[in-house]
Amino acid sequence: MEARPKVLIIYTGGTIGMIKDSETDQLTNVDFNHIYDHVPELRRLKIDLETLSFDKPIDSSEMNPEDWKRIAETLFENYLQYDGFVVLHGSDTMAYTASALSFMFEGLQKPIVLTGSQLPIGIIRTDGKENLITAIEIAAAKDKNNQSIIQEVAVYFEYKLFRGNRSTKYSAENFRAFRSPNFQELAAAGVEIKYNTSKLFRPEKGELKVHLNLNTRIAHLKIFPGIKFELYSQLFDKQNVDGIVLETFGAGNAPSSLGLTSKMSSFIDDGGVILNITQCSSGSVQQGLYESSSIFNEIGVVSGQDMTAEAALTKMMTILTGDNAAEAALLLAQNIRGELTPT
Repeated sequence: MEARPKVLIIYTGGTIGMIKDSETDQLTNVDFNHIYDHVPELRRLKIDLETLSFDKPIDSSEMNPEDWKRIAETLFENYLQYDGFVVLHGSDTMAYTASALSFMFEGLQKPIVLTGSQLPIGIIRTDGKENLITAIEIAAAKDKNNQSIIQEVAVYFEYKLFRGNRSTKYSAENFRAFRSPNFQELAAAGVEIKYNTSKLFRPEKGELKVHLNLNTRIAHLKIFPGIKFELYSQLFDKQNVDGIVLETFGAGNAPSSLGLTSKMSSFIDDGGVILNITQCSSGSVQQGLYESSSIFNEIGVVSGQDMTAEAALTKMMTILTGDNAAEAALLLAQNIRGELTPT
C-alpha cells in the first residue's frame, strides 16, 4: 500500500489558533495536539498529521528575527521526517516571516506553507478551517514523479497560494487579506487545486542549507514630499546601520537634494548598502529612467526592481552578513528565490 504523505503543522501563534470558551465567552488558545476535535474534517484527508506548538504563542506584531530563527531551526530539524510543512502564523507579519524563511533556506525541495485567518478557528464564520485544510493539502501534494509540487516558501489565504517573498497583506478586514502585486499566484483552490506550474520556483539541486545569521542593523526610510533628510542623519551612519531600504516614488524617484545625495554617497563609500524599492503597490524601480533617479546609479544605490518591502528588508538581513559590501550589493540585485523579476 502506498505510504500516506506526512505533514507537520507548526503553530507559532495568531488568530487561527483561538477558540471561544463556551462558559466565559473569552478567546483562548487551541491545543493543536487535539486539532481533530476542532477541525474534524481533517480526518477525511489521507494525510498523516502531526503538530508542534510553541510553548508561548507569539502575537503577530511581536514576531522578530529571533523567532524566524526558531521557526527555521524547527523546520530544519524536522525536514527529513515530513513531506511538507504548514506554519500557522498571525496575518499581520506573515509576509515578513514568509520572505525571511525563503531567504534563510537554500536548496529547499519541500513545501513550507504559511497560513492563518482573520477570524478565530472557533468562530462559526471563521476562514481558518478552509485555510488550514487547503494549506495541508498543498503541503502534501506530489506530482507524477512523487516530487513535491511546491518546493518553496508560500502563503495560502482565501483560495490563493502566493510565493512567500512576493506576498503582502493589504486588508485588515477582508478574508482575502493578501496579494502578490507583481507575480502571479502559484495556485488557486476551487473545486480542484489548480497549480500554475510554469511559475513554480525550482531550486538548484543540492543539500538543504539554513542560514541563521541575520543582520538586524537594517533601516527603512520612506520618502515623502517635504521630507527633511537632516532628521534621518543617524540612518546614514555606518556606525549604526549596515543597510537601508529606501522606499521612493514611482519608478524609483526621489526629490533632488544635495543633502540626501551627500548622505547616501558617504554611507555607500563607508561600506553601507542602499536598496531602492518603489512605494507603489505594483510596478518596478527603473533607476535612470528619469533624471531624479539617475544620481542613484552614479553613487551605487542598488535597484530593488519589483521587490516588496517585506522581501527587500528580509533579503538584506540575510545578505548583509559579511564584510564585502560590493558582493552583497550584487547579490541583492539578483533573483535568488524568485523574489524579483529580472530586467
